Amino acid sequence: QVQLVESGGGLVQAGDSLRLSCLASGDTFSRYAMGWFRQAPGKDREFVASITRSGGFTYYADSVKGRFIISRDNAKNTVYLQTNSLKPEDTAAYYCAAASRTYVVRALGDSDYWGQGTQVTVSS
Repeated sequence: QVQLVESGGGLVQAGDSLRLSCLASGDTFSRYAMGWFRQAPGKDREFVASITRSGGFTYYADSVKGRFIISRDNAKNTVYLQTNSLKPEDTAAYYCAAASRTYVVRALGDSDYWGQGTQVTVSS
């Protein structure tokens, strides 16, 4: 069983940055591909970014490519999402996901575990 706890969300203005963190516990962190998803009110949860077990490869949704950066520190059992040049349309609850069965986690069904989410609100 893996527990995921996100932090770092908040209320910011358009153009600002936030760094989200997800701390994992309960199993060997490096066994899991990690990802970030987000869900805005009234919308489906959507893929944002993913990183492979070693951190060697990263993948992004087109909507955040060039603005967001995913990284991980396996020694600290933590995955990060650096969000830059935030836009009002980035407003959502951001969820951390862990996948043991896939190379990356880009679909909802890839994930074995989810965090509880951290809210990001971007004002215009």
